[in-house]
Amino acid sequence: MVFHMKTTLNIDDTVMAKLRHEAARQQRTMSELVEAALRLLFRSGRSGPGAALPPLPKLGSGGHRVDVADHDALLKAMDDR
Repeated sequence: MVFHMKTTLNIDDTVMAKLRHEAARQQRTMSELVEAALRLLFRSGRSGPGAALPPLPKLGSGGHRVDVADHDALLKAMDDR
């Protein structure tokens, strides 16, 4: 058994106009198009807190100037700034 829920959404006028036009073009209801778009969004996995983030850019640092594990070298480098 399939249940449908009626709800109210606030949609920007320009988006709504495009939705109306596309629904007429495809001879489908606006509800069908919105539901299909939401299903695509959820299927793509690009939303929500668990969404994959794009990789961070790799930046050239100019190489290591001091071995951070060498306490004395680190203090000397900090003093030389």
